[in-house]
Amino acid sequence: MSEIGFGLAAVGRPAYINLGHGDDFADRSVDGMERAAHVVLDAAYDGGVRRFDAARSYGRAEAFLASWLERTGLGRDEVFVSSKWGYSYTGAWRVDAERHEVKELSAAQLRRQWSETAALLGEHVRLYQIHSATIESGVLDDSAVRAELAALRATGVLIGLTVTGTDQAATIERALEGGDFDAVQATWNLHERSAAGALALAHEAGLEVYVKEALANGRLTARGADAELATAARERGAAPDQIALAAALAQPWADVVLSGAATVEQLESNLRARSVAWEDELEQRLAGLEEEPGAYWERRSELAWN
Repeated sequence: MSEIGFGLAAVGRPAYINLGHGDDFADRSVDGMERAAHVVLDAAYDGGVRRFDAARSYGRAEAFLASWLERTGLGRDEVFVSSKWGYSYTGAWRVDAERHEVKELSAAQLRRQWSETAALLGEHVRLYQIHSATIESGVLDDSAVRAELAALRATGVLIGLTVTGTDQAATIERALEGGDFDAVQATWNLHERSAAGALALAHEAGLEVYVKEALANGRLTARGADAELATAARERGAAPDQIALAAALAQPWADVVLSGAATVEQLESNLRARSVAWEDELEQRLAGLEEEPGAYWERRSELAWN
């Protein structure tokens, strides 16, 4: 079974697109959210989580992670920290911001954001990833970007990419052609399974495979679960998120499945997925949850920041 890691997308900024995110924080000030993030990070580490994934666009997630690492004294070899470049946070710490993040996959952005990440997290960063690479963005064919990534890789930092949208599989396959990546992170869940074949190829090629959005931004939790998923979970004395995460953990190509929990309660429920068996009966029963990729990504794009 793969391991559960912790992604900081929902704890580093006051707004996110997870269902019900607006109900998860009593204090959305910077200090209040830093305290809340530390509580969840403590619970994650105490629960056996050792992988922590942030990004420059996750508000102050890198800073919160850095202050937690300083407080706990955990060293580079005790945790595996990854982050991403490519988006800038533009939400101004507002839930109602007109734009919460802006994408720029240029060599200049990579240099600038790596400097910012390194200043906060230093030698703790083990893996640095292109944030939401796509074929149409051209980032995989940008010689300046590839040269910067190769130089960073030569210093001992692993290089990865995350993918998004209906062409996740094609983007992964293009990345594999160059042989320059150590890890890939993709959306896979019971609603969106289209990248599975490409992720299997990446695993076979020796890349570490991360699964993100295994709970479909809350659609596979008690806040939004399909009736069949909710029933299957209840029959097993489990919660919908545990069934959905168990499905991702059971994939033979998955190395790390990220929890995007915002609270200790959510995190502890997610971690209980490690004791849930993903069986053939569940696979057959819940196969109907899979959606056509175009429909899935359109629905995701309609989720409100809250």
